[in-house]
Amino acid sequence: MIRTKITDEIIAGDGQPLVLIAGPCVIESESFTLRMAEEIKKVCGRQGVPFIFKASFDKANRTSANGFRGGGMEAGLKVLEKVKREVGVPVLTDIHESYQAAPAAAVVDVLQIPAFLCRQTDLLLAAAATGKTVNVKKGQFLAPWDMKNVVKKLESGFPEGGEKKIMVTERGSSFGYNTLVVDFRSLVQMREFGYPVVFDATHSVQMPGGRGDSTGGQREFVPVLAKAAAAVGIDILFMEVHENPDVAPSDGPNMLPLAQLEETLRRVLAVRAATQSVVYDPVR
Repeated sequence: MIRTKITDEIIAGDGQPLVLIAGPCVIESESFTLRMAEEIKKVCGRQGVPFIFKASFDKANRTSANGFRGGGMEAGLKVLEKVKREVGVPVLTDIHESYQAAPAAAVVDVLQIPAFLCRQTDLLLAAAATGKTVNVKKGQFLAPWDMKNVVKKLESGFPEGGEKKIMVTERGSSFGYNTLVVDFRSLVQMREFGYPVVFDATHSVQMPGGRGDSTGGQREFVPVLAKAAAAVGIDILFMEVHENPDVAPSDGPNMLPLAQLEETLRRVLAVRAATQSVVYDPVR
C-alpha cells in the first residue's frame, strides 16, 4: 500500500483524501503570506481538503539576475514559522543548497527539491537526513523512469530505521524552446516507485524564459490540467496561488488566481471521485 505520513494529521496515498499544496511562489511580505495562508485554508476547509501551505524564501533559479528572489532564508523561515503557528497549517518550502536543509527542517514540515536540482546528490541526501518529508520534482529534462534513481538516492539518505517519507512531483517536460508538455503516463509510472505522486498544475503551464528576461505561462490551462491529472490518478495536487497574479514578482503568468481556487478544487474533486475506482490501473 502506497502511503506517506506527511504530518500526524495528513497522510497521502491509497484510500486517502486528495491533499492540496498551495501558496504563492515566493514570500513577498509577512502580512501577504499570512493572508494567503488564511484564505487558502478557508477554501480547503469548505472543500474538506487537507492543506499544506507553500512559499519559497528564496528563488535561486530566476531567469534574470534582476528577478525578485525573496527575503532570504533567515527572514523567510521566520515568516513560515509564523504561518505554521498562527494559521495552524503545515508548511513546505524549497531548498537549493545542502546547508539549508537542517535549518529549514527545524521549521517546515516538507522540504522541496526544485526540478532543476533533482539530481544533486548532496542536496538530496541532506534533505533526507533531516527525517522530514521530501517532495522532489521531476526535472524538465528527465524521463519519468529516470526518477527511480533520484528516489533511490533519497531512500539511502533517511535515518536508519526511520520512515522514508518521499513524494514525487510531475511538473511538465521540456518540449522545444520555452514550452513544457505533460505526459500523463508519468503519474502512473512514477507511482510505481512506491510513493505518493504529486501533480504540479501551475509549473506545468510555464513558458520558461518565454518573456525574454522572465518566465511566461498560460494560467488558463491550470484547471484543465488539474482535472486531467485527477482523472489519471494523483495523491496530491500542487498549485501556486496568488490573490493577484498579474502583480506577482515571480511566476505570475502561471499562478492560479485565488478567486478561482475553490471552483477549480470542486471540479478536481468531482473528477477524482468519479474515477478513483479505476485510477492507477494501466492496461499492461
